[in-house]
Amino acid sequence: MDGEDFVPSGPVVDHMLSELKTLTKLFVDETRCPVLDPRRGKTKTGYLWAIARDERPFGGTAPPGVVFCYADGRGSKHASVFLTGFSGTLQVDSYTGYNTLTKPSRNSGLVKLAYCWAHARRKLKEVHDRDASPIAKEGLKRIAKFYKIEEAIRGQSAKQRKSARQEQTKPLMEDFEIWLKTQRSRISTKLRLGEKLSYIAKYMDGLKLFLGDGTVEIDSNIIERAIRPIVLNRKNALFAGHDEGGRTWARIASLIETCKLNNVEPYAYLKATLEAIAAGHPAARIDELIPWKFNKQG
Repeated sequence: MDGEDFVPSGPVVDHMLSELKTLTKLFVDETRCPVLDPRRGKTKTGYLWAIARDERPFGGTAPPGVVFCYADGRGSKHASVFLTGFSGTLQVDSYTGYNTLTKPSRNSGLVKLAYCWAHARRKLKEVHDRDASPIAKEGLKRIAKFYKIEEAIRGQSAKQRKSARQEQTKPLMEDFEIWLKTQRSRISTKLRLGEKLSYIAKYMDGLKLFLGDGTVEIDSNIIERAIRPIVLNRKNALFAGHDEGGRTWARIASLIETCKLNNVEPYAYLKATLEAIAAGHPAARIDELIPWKFNKQG
């Protein structure tokens, strides 16, 4: 991806990101973005950082949206820049680059990290599939009970979800923690299973965060679904022509994927928006150009 035809849409995407960061609950993840490095005659690894909101699981009123930000690396400094001004809860995987956001020295306010039970489950499933471990199987059964409750309360209000979690999931979680502590005392961390159990224990505080907040999900599958088209397109596009091409890729993806989340036809939206920008749409009314406003304007 080398062209810069959609660069004028940059202010729209910047405004979208500002809008997302006004909330106190977001999802964040990152995925590789191959970029041509002309000086070396080969590609280098850039990253598209995805920042998303989706309140549909608890009946929230804010429309869903996702913004991709390009960076030439995966360091924590990029997360700090992209999330400047945000405070609240971030749903993330276990990548340590997000830890810097929780430091008191950060100027943007308090950030809590909610970790992903899908990732925790995946650790045990790897052991179960490879070694047929009865302990891993037991852990998977226990986690499945959390998910069964989540399935039953999906779409309910945040208050109802929190109440159900406190009444039904919390006792199961307490039993899980006792079980986890017992198994870890018996199994060496040098063994594959011991290593996976230690991983879960390490992130347990963040894994339990959803129990006390009905707006928080049990996992970060929402953001993983948001970046899936990027992963698939990466195989077709091969690479961005340069860093600016990576930024253009991020802008286009932000607009298209947010359109899809809001049932807006991407081509119709892009055509109308670029025509409006070319015609001198006032910067003071840039909010009108955000994808989730498109249907309301016809």
